[in-house]
Amino acid sequence: MRFKRLTVILVLVLIFVIAVLAFSLKQPPSATGVERWGVTFSHQFGTYLGIDWREAYIAMLDELKPPIVRLPFYWNDIEKDEGKFDFEIYDFLVDEAEKRGVELTLVVGIRVPRWPECHIPLWAENLPVAEQKEEVKDVIVAVVERYKQRKSVTTWQVENEPFLPFFGECPPPDGDQVDEEIKIVRFLDPSRPVLVTDSGELSTWLSAAKRGDIFGTTMYRIVWSNTFSPYFGFIDYHLPPKFFWLKANIVHLFFGNDKRIINVELQAEPWNADFYQGVSKNLDANSPSMNLPQFYDNIEYARDVGFPDVYLWGVEWWYVMKKEFDDPRFWEAAKDVIATSSH
Repeated sequence: MRFKRLTVILVLVLIFVIAVLAFSLKQPPSATGVERWGVTFSHQFGTYLGIDWREAYIAMLDELKPPIVRLPFYWNDIEKDEGKFDFEIYDFLVDEAEKRGVELTLVVGIRVPRWPECHIPLWAENLPVAEQKEEVKDVIVAVVERYKQRKSVTTWQVENEPFLPFFGECPPPDGDQVDEEIKIVRFLDPSRPVLVTDSGELSTWLSAAKRGDIFGTTMYRIVWSNTFSPYFGFIDYHLPPKFFWLKANIVHLFFGNDKRIINVELQAEPWNADFYQGVSKNLDANSPSMNLPQFYDNIEYARDVGFPDVYLWGVEWWYVMKKEFDDPRFWEAAKDVIATSSH
């Protein structure tokens, strides 16, 4: 009986593997072709790079003219002192985008884009993790209540890659916490979709995709890992575009063909040793991980994958290269790419 049961399981697994391989050869319903190119903008990362982030943001809006922008809302900005919320920075970001008809995705939670991923205010750093998770719910409520009437806000992203356990200075993944935060957002603003994201290369996508109205993948090509790169140098994933088709088809298999999948982070800046950890500000425009030919190669790769919305990752770095190093190549290249968006 035990042998028969094992045989049945192995047969089912084999059938599933064959089905998955067949799916991988088929363009998924979500890969309809790139329609809009946008950017993720982090004022905190701009400050880290030493630029006037307000100036950079306005230049981005007026010169690059992205139709879609993703904005992280950092807990350690909003609630520097316990119970006192300050939205001056975010009012500016939303106001300026709204003046120009830009659509915004606002990212809320403990874990939002840019190192160290989890941006916890000083007063809450030593709280037990369970208390931190309760405190951030109040911040989410405050953000959604403040901006849910804004016409520019089209999507709420809840947490950033919340199921990726080995990147960032964060508590372990907690699906129940993500569920509770999504429930809060949907209760306060049932009219807008919720986006949940995951790593393009290092996850199955299923935990995130089942929770979000929209699923967002990252897309990195050549990276540096403090664990592996000291021994092997830069890591080139060498993954064909159909790798993303395979994963998208698995998502559609489980959650239906109407599940929208987008690209929330397309690598367009260097990923060098310690670039994010605050140790080095390596601004090399000829890094193996990002140079102009690699920039264009990544653009074509995203086009081949074909998810409809693509958010470029690196606008703060392009601005530094243009402003401080008299190297506008990436800024101008991004401008040309974004101009192909259907508005």
